[in-house]
Amino acid sequence: MFSKKMTKKSMNACSVQINRLKEKMEKADAVIIGAGAGLSTSAGFTYSGERFTRYFSDFIAKYGFSDMYSGGFYPFETLNEHWAYWSRYIYINRYQDAPRPVYENLLKLVKDKDYFVLTTNVDHCFQKAGFDKKRLFYTQGDYGLFQCSKPCCSETFDNEVQIHQLMKEQENMRIPDYLIPLCPHCGAPLSMNLRADSTFVEDKGWHIRTSVMTSSRKLRKCIFGDARTSSHSLFTIYSYCIKTPTLLGFFYKFYLLLLCTFLPAAMLMYGREAQSKTRIASPATIPKSGERNRKI
Repeated sequence: MFSKKMTKKSMNACSVQINRLKEKMEKADAVIIGAGAGLSTSAGFTYSGERFTRYFSDFIAKYGFSDMYSGGFYPFETLNEHWAYWSRYIYINRYQDAPRPVYENLLKLVKDKDYFVLTTNVDHCFQKAGFDKKRLFYTQGDYGLFQCSKPCCSETFDNEVQIHQLMKEQENMRIPDYLIPLCPHCGAPLSMNLRADSTFVEDKGWHIRTSVMTSSRKLRKCIFGDARTSSHSLFTIYSYCIKTPTLLGFFYKFYLLLLCTFLPAAMLMYGREAQSKTRIASPATIPKSGERNRKI
């Protein structure tokens, strides 16, 4: 049991943070949003509990999976079963709408400002909520894209039509052989465009967004407009996940870039995972790419 005194203290601290964010948001000329898994969780995209049981009860009964995330790493014996699992996974997390309007409410706060979104989320919730595609950078990929598993090329392929067909025609936790997704160029099995290992394909769109992040000239033009007239800028990080520190790595580089261009920046971090982590990570605390944990 939590004491009323401790609960009240915690609520007061949260209220102070919210008021501080509101004040900074109102004054900001430009807003840069960093978002992790906690933001989608707050919108209702939970990967365990009732939602997981509702869609994966048969897989739970057979394999004892405790949540969607861990089930995604299971080495199924056949691609038929692999894609029966993953087509459901993708369908409910990419092509269904989030139960709660968290992203829509966030858009209301920044729609009249110069904003840019940097996110490790792969569920497309920002774009579905109406955020400008040109102001989004999905660093870890997209549930809505396939890529060659080798990979033989740097292309990605939209998968909405295939995912709906896989959902419709799977039976007994298997899809028919003729529906197994194959690369149109080399015939190898397709895989998800998710940063899980060194085979992740960074396609043309990925590199366009990277160029925005790494070029100070483009940064000022695309995000801040004229740096000489942008007197207030705000960084907010919403519920980043300590399992995927890529977001903090990007933000550290981004922060140094802003210092170099003399843009005054205020940085606030909010969310369950972000509490008590209000400092910028130093280079020594950012894992190298080979040391990062896998990301679904």
